[in-house]
Amino acid sequence: MDDNLRIIISGGGTGGHIFPAISIANAIKNKCPKAEILFVGALGRMEMQRVPNAGYNIKGLPICGFDRKNILKNIKVLYKIWESQRLAKKIIKEFRPMVAVGVGGYASGPTLNECAKANIPCLIQEQNSYAGVTNRLLAKKANKICVAYDGMEKFFPKEKIIKTGNPVRQNLLETTLSKEEAIASLGLDPTKTTVLIVGGSLGARTINESVLKHIDEIKTSNVQFIWQTGKYYFKSVKEKLIEYGEMPMLKVLDFISDMGAAYKAADLVISRAGASSISEFCLIGKPVILVPSPNVAEDHQTKNALALVNKDAAFYVKDSEAEERMISLAIDTVKNKERLEMLSENIKKLAFPNSAEVIANEVLNLAKMDIN
Repeated sequence: MDDNLRIIISGGGTGGHIFPAISIANAIKNKCPKAEILFVGALGRMEMQRVPNAGYNIKGLPICGFDRKNILKNIKVLYKIWESQRLAKKIIKEFRPMVAVGVGGYASGPTLNECAKANIPCLIQEQNSYAGVTNRLLAKKANKICVAYDGMEKFFPKEKIIKTGNPVRQNLLETTLSKEEAIASLGLDPTKTTVLIVGGSLGARTINESVLKHIDEIKTSNVQFIWQTGKYYFKSVKEKLIEYGEMPMLKVLDFISDMGAAYKAADLVISRAGASSISEFCLIGKPVILVPSPNVAEDHQTKNALALVNKDAAFYVKDSEAEERMISLAIDTVKNKERLEMLSENIKKLAFPNSAEVIANEVLNLAKMDIN
């Protein structure tokens, strides 16, 4: 089977779709090194850069989402959907995949639709606790649906669901640094407790403003902070910090390239509640305060956060309350060893260590189904 195995993986738009897709591809390659894997993404979206960087070929579709504010613009969107269906059909005819994998995002719609029409087995992977529109529409055509949360039968046919968890970036798990070495690599004090603050890229505004409002509290807390502002906000944040003088307890970065080291250094993390990030925290057993982004489809980040909060596996602060509550809660929590241990213990219980491998096995089983 290995010599002829051809698989399409489609979707993207955000890191939360792309990282799991690449992890699944890597797991398939580990099992079948000669397998041909082709990605199909949306032109102009981040997968068109990230996927080639990971060593895979990708084709782009001109697909985009509907504009709910400007109805007239949707005439153009309808044309792009039609054109994407046509191109997807052409790609499938030329590549002749044995299985199609959809990870959510615009491109997976036309790609998996056309694969299903051609009787090619389809698997979809849903990262969130509230299923995305594309995956909900594709569910009837899918042979298998891999999920990360309980209760997903309210979105998908129960008999198709497999609870696999979300694949994560392997480099987070493979860091060989000790906690002390990780802290030293960031130029911080290994004797102090450490809070890591990550707010995403453009989604970091509220989290950044919440930190800026409490700089005096941070300076007197006897806690040190690693603060990833995002590249868009970095310059303005640094300018606002000038008036506070030297602050050795606050390490401000625009981007953290080695997240494995940052996670290892931290006693507590403040983060948005994206599905991939949550899966990472579960696997490494990291206590976390989740601040769900309000600017996501169907408020799925709040639903992701509550799935953990309801199992005493994380704390949760509403975006609208972050400026008042986030930093003081972080300082109180990181100084409370019992609370940190409880959060770490409970979040570990929700981990799926071999998620990419399990999904890869399901993909290969579908490929066999097609061959036999």
